[in-house]
Amino acid sequence: MSDHGIGRVAVIGAGTMGHGIAQVCALAGHETVLQDVDPEQLERALARIGDTLDKGVRLGKVEAASRDAAWKRLSGTAELSEAVEKTDLVIEAVPEVIELKRRIFREVAEAVSGEVILASNTSSLSVTRIGAGLPAPGRFLGLHFFNPVHIMALVEVVHGDDTDAAVVDRCLAFAKGLGKEPIVVADSPGFASSRLGVVLGLEAMRMVEAGVASPADIDKAMVLGYRHPMGPLRLTDLVGLDVRLGIARYLHETLKSEAFRPPAILERMVAEGRLGTKTGKGFYDWDTER
Repeated sequence: MSDHGIGRVAVIGAGTMGHGIAQVCALAGHETVLQDVDPEQLERALARIGDTLDKGVRLGKVEAASRDAAWKRLSGTAELSEAVEKTDLVIEAVPEVIELKRRIFREVAEAVSGEVILASNTSSLSVTRIGAGLPAPGRFLGLHFFNPVHIMALVEVVHGDDTDAAVVDRCLAFAKGLGKEPIVVADSPGFASSRLGVVLGLEAMRMVEAGVASPADIDKAMVLGYRHPMGPLRLTDLVGLDVRLGIARYLHETLKSEAFRPPAILERMVAEGRLGTKTGKGFYDWDTER
């Protein structure tokens, strides 16, 4: 175990973010348990991890021995109590519904000691509100990873009102051990990344609505003109239009800023089920790109 004292990790939620976090933890040497109440979702997530690791080997980015060792460190379960047994860090990666997150952490807190670090992967919700009322509040914080987790270097380490500085330091060291580059952010709506990224994406959507340019050309402007690795609309498709809508609504409500009011095009596309890569269609037609 390294000097940050985090060995075994439990990841709660086997969606896009959860399975990505579990993968990088296992690859970095941590015994990792991925938990989801839906056995089929869990099975799909483990299969995706296996496919991603195999692809990494084919591309020469992952050693075959590292892949095999990571796979041996990784396990899955539908039982929350089993997942958090003898763990040092629990990372929650369920949908952005604050009451769901609070309920899960109450269950986790009943099953672990007060020494276990509890972290939410929330991208915008208040860390302080999620952790309110939990025993040993100093061990609660946000660890906001980015999609796709195995590629994106950034991790936001978000300290709530009650988070102990020593816990922040341990999680900074943990993130660096995953090969990530963490930044420390105060518990403010949208933190640093979502607040900036969402407002850019929403303005790009308003430009599409107004007929300023096509989604592809708006994205090209940001890639070529500002050296963004990906345009805001393509990124929205990758993140999920439903996810972006939920964050925009939350930031609009909490920050009282018209910059975060969801554009009509976003509301309409989500209502139509055009959610981006997960459904095959968003601002781009992903079915034709596969």
